[in-house]
Amino acid sequence: MAKYKQVDLSKVKTISIKKRKSKVRFEDFAEVFNPKKQSFSEFVKSLPHILVAEDLRVFVSDVVTAHKRKKPIIALIGAHVIKVGLAPLIVDLLQRHIITGIAMNSAAAIHDVETALWGKTSEDVEETITDGTFGMSKETGEFINGTLGLAMITGDVGYGEALGRALQHAPHRSVCILATCYRLGIPITVHAAIGTDIVHQQPTMDGVATGEMTFRDFKVFCNVVKGLRGGGVVMNIGSAVVLPEVFLKALTVARNLGYNVRGFVTANFDMIQHYRPRMNVVLRPTKNSGKGYMFTGHHEIMIPLLCAMMKDQL
Repeated sequence: MAKYKQVDLSKVKTISIKKRKSKVRFEDFAEVFNPKKQSFSEFVKSLPHILVAEDLRVFVSDVVTAHKRKKPIIALIGAHVIKVGLAPLIVDLLQRHIITGIAMNSAAAIHDVETALWGKTSEDVEETITDGTFGMSKETGEFINGTLGLAMITGDVGYGEALGRALQHAPHRSVCILATCYRLGIPITVHAAIGTDIVHQQPTMDGVATGEMTFRDFKVFCNVVKGLRGGGVVMNIGSAVVLPEVFLKALTVARNLGYNVRGFVTANFDMIQHYRPRMNVVLRPTKNSGKGYMFTGHHEIMIPLLCAMMKDQL
């Protein structure tokens, strides 16, 4: 005889599946896509109408709505956006006036500068950290730190505008986000955390200039964020800490100054979901108004798909 008593299931009450609420229906399933006969639009429609695939379609529709209503569409970008070769796609959206403002961390600015001037970026950290040469590229430090120092004393422009202006004749300016924003008059801000980037460890580093120039950009960014009144979109792509924090503070400043910045849409795109983007981009800013989305995947796959879907709908 068994030691342990078993429950009697004979009296359990069942219900009909016909009356049960089901979250997935046959009509929601993916459709087989034929690349020889169908268009990209049909490919997008073929994705399942379930979970993140449906979220991505809805988010793209939100972007299209914001664009048609002439509301801000702001991209917050980390360094990997440029390191994995996505700058041409961002530049294309800028030229089409889909993205109306960009904020980047200073690592992204470094990769954008190096690509624009020398056509290459991203060193092998594991190799160069062993002999103390990591981040010691002389030309990178001299250009960025020199540009910031000169701009600080000769005008009132900020970090992003100063670099964008200085890159107008760079050999590879056609794929440079900073240069494109400056040429088109689109606000581009750079948000530095001193000590986090390679140009901070070189002899040309000037803490006063770096701090002042990035502070100016914070004020520019606050002015951009105040435009999210009654709609707009904020996309955080690949920044896990700096830009979510900057965005939350800029949003606070805008609301503190009396601007009713509510009713906008946010989304976080990253390889894994982190606490600060989830809280400071997706959840807290949209509380009681607006919507927030989270998309997880490699930038080099997700962002080309996102850009193509935007252009297809527009």
